[in-house]
Amino acid sequence: MTSERTTDRDPRTILITGTSRGIGRFLANRFLDAGDRVIGCSRQPSDLQHSNYLHLISDLSQPDQVEEMINSVRKEVRSLNVLINNAGIASMGPAALQPPSVSKRMIDLNFYSTIHVTHNALRLLRKSIDPRIINLTSVAVPLRLDGEAVYSATKAAVEQWTRVLSKEVGPFGITVNAIGPTPIDTDLIRGVPKVKLDELVARQAIPR
Repeated sequence: MTSERTTDRDPRTILITGTSRGIGRFLANRFLDAGDRVIGCSRQPSDLQHSNYLHLISDLSQPDQVEEMINSVRKEVRSLNVLINNAGIASMGPAALQPPSVSKRMIDLNFYSTIHVTHNALRLLRKSIDPRIINLTSVAVPLRLDGEAVYSATKAAVEQWTRVLSKEVGPFGITVNAIGPTPIDTDLIRGVPKVKLDELVARQAIPR
């Protein structure tokens, strides 16, 4: 359980996808500590317990489950201040050896679910003050990492979609940004050899 504390600003309602672990779990705890209300989701139940946290079970690669999840959000809140599209998966390996089923799942979850969740959440975002959409991308895009052809392609698609969407929803006061963090020690990269991670970090402007 996270500690609860108040801030000088009004609490926000934040929807974060993929909060069962990793970056999504950290973000949920961070915003809860700041006094915000957080709605999270994943394919499995969560052990995160907090008076301002609601967890929904949903496989975001399935369109009908996305719509069901957003309908559940609408029943809980009248508006959303922030949407963070964090949920994603990666499968590292040569493109020639990547099973089409694995590639499709990455495309469905990393890219299409981002589109679908956002599309369904826009009405709730438009009802709030200073609404924001944040999409998670990856350093794998600019560094064009070997063995991550499909994964980096899904994140490149997210980046381009973010650019165009920001122009389309900007007139409604909604900002849209993409964030591509450096490697973070989560389950997503746990199977990557240390030597490859070291090489990746060495190629960054800030080697960490």
